[in-house]
Amino acid sequence: MKILFTKKLNKVMISKKLGSHFSYDFVEVIKIYPLQIETFDLKNKSLIFTSVNAVESFFENKFLPNENFTEKNFNKIYAVGLKTKKTLREKGFGTFKVTKNAKELAEFIIENSAKEKFLHFCGDLALNILNKALPLQNISYQKIVVYETKLTYPTISQNYDGVCFFSPSGVRSFAKFNSLDAKKLFSIGETTENELKKYTKDSIITSKESNLDDLLQLISAEEVREKK
Repeated sequence: MKILFTKKLNKVMISKKLGSHFSYDFVEVIKIYPLQIETFDLKNKSLIFTSVNAVESFFENKFLPNENFTEKNFNKIYAVGLKTKKTLREKGFGTFKVTKNAKELAEFIIENSAKEKFLHFCGDLALNILNKALPLQNISYQKIVVYETKLTYPTISQNYDGVCFFSPSGVRSFAKFNSLDAKKLFSIGETTENELKKYTKDSIITSKESNLDDLLQLISAEEVREKK
């Protein structure tokens, strides 16, 4: 099976997970440009990160959370995705709550953390799930854009058995000049799947765990299923 991944990934890791009977290529469908913003006081705020890029841009701008929960003005950190959690940990910070997607995070906050004041660090194309849901419940919420996402709109000349997608913006970029027909379509999660449904009526294989390891397992399982 020949797979196209719509982002650059570690080739060694992919080979170990999928094995030698797969071939694969990578194409960048989006480019990320961190923004320089002036730091400000995070006192008494809860912080939301919905992507790895948001975490990287946050720290590039020299923000520094206070995780000392014994102090009155400490920052709770909420994250979407295990990779986001891992990146925060690499920066030396833990997470109070991690969910698979923004919808789950909004539901958790409304149910458990409605009195907190939230700052959401994200990109300019972040889905409007949190900033629609939280203010409706009179929850203090502010979106802080710390990076821009530019679509590259690639044209793919080769044929692939399957294509893997990792974000709604990545789907839009790829679909502008490339057909999604007659291919296995793999999605990292529900929000990306919903974007794919705008461009195809074919079935979509989606990671229920919203992470790369699970997605690669689905690709392997699909190849085994096809051979039967």
